[in-house]
Amino acid sequence: MRKPKSKEFRKKQRFSEELDEINLLNSWIQSQKPESGSNPMSLPPLPNNSPVGRLADGTFSRYAGVARFEQLPISKNIKKALISKKTQDELRSKFVSMTDIQRASLPHALCGRDVLGAAKTGSGKTLAFIIPVLEKLYRKRWGPEDGVGSIIISPTWELAGQIFAVLKAIGCIHGFSAGLLIGGRQGVATEKECVNKLNVLICTPGRLLQHMDETPNFDCSKMQVLVLDEADRILDSGFKKELNAIISQLPKRRQTMLFSATQTKSVQDLARLSLKDPEYISVHEESVTATPTLLKQKVMIVPLDQKLDMLWNFIKTHLKSKTLVFLSSCKQVKFVFEAFKKLHPGIPLKCLHGRMKQEKRMAIYSEFCEKCSILFATDVAARGLDFNRAVDWVVQVDCPENVASYIHRVGRTARYKSLGKSVLYLLPSETKMLEKLEAGKVPVHYPPKPRKELLQPVSSLLASLLVKYPELQQQAQRAFVTYLRSIHLQKDKEIFDVLKLPIDEYSASLGLPMTPKIRFLKQKIKSKAVATKSILVEPEVPKKENVLEGSREKIDTVVFKDEEIENDLLHVADTSNEGDGKSAEIGELMPATRLLKKKKLKINMHRPLGSRVVFDDEGNTLPPLARIADPQSGNGTLIDPASHLHAEQKAEYYKRMREDLKKADKEDKLVERQRLRDKKFKQKMKWKAGNEEEEDNQDNTSGSGDKTVNRRHKKSKIYFDSDNDEGERKEASRKQTEDQEELALRLLQSMH
Repeated sequence: MRKPKSKEFRKKQRFSEELDEINLLNSWIQSQKPESGSNPMSLPPLPNNSPVGRLADGTFSRYAGVARFEQLPISKNIKKALISKKTQDELRSKFVSMTDIQRASLPHALCGRDVLGAAKTGSGKTLAFIIPVLEKLYRKRWGPEDGVGSIIISPTWELAGQIFAVLKAIGCIHGFSAGLLIGGRQGVATEKECVNKLNVLICTPGRLLQHMDETPNFDCSKMQVLVLDEADRILDSGFKKELNAIISQLPKRRQTMLFSATQTKSVQDLARLSLKDPEYISVHEESVTATPTLLKQKVMIVPLDQKLDMLWNFIKTHLKSKTLVFLSSCKQVKFVFEAFKKLHPGIPLKCLHGRMKQEKRMAIYSEFCEKCSILFATDVAARGLDFNRAVDWVVQVDCPENVASYIHRVGRTARYKSLGKSVLYLLPSETKMLEKLEAGKVPVHYPPKPRKELLQPVSSLLASLLVKYPELQQQAQRAFVTYLRSIHLQKDKEIFDVLKLPIDEYSASLGLPMTPKIRFLKQKIKSKAVATKSILVEPEVPKKENVLEGSREKIDTVVFKDEEIENDLLHVADTSNEGDGKSAEIGELMPATRLLKKKKLKINMHRPLGSRVVFDDEGNTLPPLARIADPQSGNGTLIDPASHLHAEQKAEYYKRMREDLKKADKEDKLVERQRLRDKKFKQKMKWKAGNEEEEDNQDNTSGSGDKTVNRRHKKSKIYFDSDNDEGERKEASRKQTEDQEELALRLLQSMH
């Protein structure tokens, strides 16, 4: 009977087989290395039945331009994992043939070159850097004792988690240790204990920098590969400080790979990463469209106050579709989600934004992957996320900041040979975006406008909800302000101009009874806005008394001069340069149900002092301080009450007036002191009653026995009842100072 091989023997045999395979792979990669700057896609793919690896004549097969994973110089473990049943169950895909970005980038990445890869959304960029990372560590014989071998940086938690799932599925047979380091959770202490033993770190920039700064002995000096997924997002100003700090602590000799749907070509950005002769791979650069070919894209011109009506009707007519809805700010997402949830549209609703905790965000992401529902989200869900069950619709309620953001948003649908649809709502003032989309190779078409009689307005329903739920009204106010702020902060002013928005109509569409104050727009509104006329008719002021100019009360409703704005009920002619003050009445400009708030008057610092205008009962203007003028004179001249007295009599008169004021002041102080005493007495009685009630409870629970009652030490009160209260106050202050000095002296003596 044959004796079974020992565990030690099998381990040595496996080690020897791995060494042979590594030597074979290294020889294969070096002998058939593609030329620098070449495009492997230009080469014809090899036939499926052609020999792979070492050929009969001792040479190796070509791997540049091949179409199948099995034809690449990668380890057997990776090839098994790509087609295994476990991988198919976890990633819902069987990896046999390569996508365009994988065919173009993998030959360069496997031979250790720096890569800048750009491809359409949903084209398989994750595998294009996961495979080279695992292969590099495998050929280097990387183990737990070697520490961090690769760092993969992602801009969002959800995308980092998705990359981690792909890494586990593809690298499960190799047995490398990997860790997911993302913010928003409490596991920092646990991470610090094991982060130095992990071979692959998948992290967000903030969390990685936190470990670099706080974790003892955190060492990445031997790191081999650095990967930036969604590189253009990580290289922008939002992560600039974190990324610069991270790069400064990484070794200069490394392989660096950058992947994104909209790749950067900035020399400054590439210099920051110390790239060496990178291979720029843009497989869809010559493509007719920058978005997936199976994606149908629509654009609708929708006034700002009708956006929620359009969204509500879209949801009601697509109850069986999996829809992703993009809004500008977190507070908009929260308000629309809470409001629509209370209206019960007939389909599950979810929300995802950057202010949520990490566990909740990941749970919502997983639920949306599995179930048909509506997900309201900010741009935190716009990049890289691959929802297992295909997204049917992407609805962009608010315009994206640029064409790149648009491409990333619509890229959540029509991923890898699947169909998808998207619709973008543009304001009449944002039509310039259409030209930019056309220039960016984004094909859109305009569906016919829906009939107004079929639209169900949701504004009235929102108004009733805000009355029923006061907390929802606060959310609506925050959503209103944050949307206007997001438009105000946009850089492209050709598209985003907050002064062209019908602010009051938008406020009413959210169900708000009044338009909230917009403090951050004061300067802008002052320079460009034209205020509507006040309801009160003011009398004409003589030119010499023209002190109301520039300080007349202005209603919060702001009107803007722009002929391109459609359906603008508030549009009136600019009267800033006219002196007749003709303008439309308020009743013609605003619905009667809207309440208008008035702005605070702005003080004119350059107007003459004492020039306030006073009107009599008949509406005639009076000179300043006319109420104390001589009523007999009729000419409005001011009189001094003591003007008819001599100098000595005037002095006596003013002295008597001062004494009367002092007397009245003392009486007021006495009344105030008595009020304070009464208040303190009531508080004391309430406190005393509470203590007595507590003592009664203790008597009932503890039975007979000795007890000690702890009372708070109370300072002695000082009352100033006499007329000479100022002197008593000074005396008390002097005594307190002496006591403090005596206490300090005792402390000093005790120290010696």
